[in-house]
Amino acid sequence: MENIISPEIALPGFRFHPTEEELVNYYLKETVLGKTLYCNIIGFLNIYNHYPWDLPAGMAKIGEREWYFFVQRDTRSGHGGSKKPNRTTERGYWKATGSDRQIRRLTEPKIVMGLRKTLVFYTGKAPNGNRTDWVMNEYRLSDTSILREDIVLCKIYRKATSVRVLEQRAEEHALS
Repeated sequence: MENIISPEIALPGFRFHPTEEELVNYYLKETVLGKTLYCNIIGFLNIYNHYPWDLPAGMAKIGEREWYFFVQRDTRSGHGGSKKPNRTTERGYWKATGSDRQIRRLTEPKIVMGLRKTLVFYTGKAPNGNRTDWVMNEYRLSDTSILREDIVLCKIYRKATSVRVLEQRAEEHALS
């Protein structure tokens, strides 16, 4: 299912900047339902086999500052036999930063189409890893009755770091 072909999209001025509603209701839902998308702009990739800073280097089909991938989620056993998403990599892990955010239809705000979980990449082993500037928004459908497979849509980007934070990190690194 790994599809990392990177065709050049020769559309000067074109920027892929979908809304959350478009990501969930069109790209993710159509893919989960097995429908062929009009434009094959988001590929499948097991992002947990890669560092986030390696993803943009030819693995994303499109994107300058943010990259999109469909991911077949892997699970691991949690406490009490529950299934939890496995978001570990060879030398790091993605850690959730809060509770899920509901993605609602703009035209019908009472309808929840999907959920967004925000995660941050840490190098090292949990719980003592080092936080990085890499962020992932993981989108999933809220209607689990249509799910054939546990496919999510991930948006990955590097958060801008302030000069103050960079100076603080350099100072901490010099002291260690």
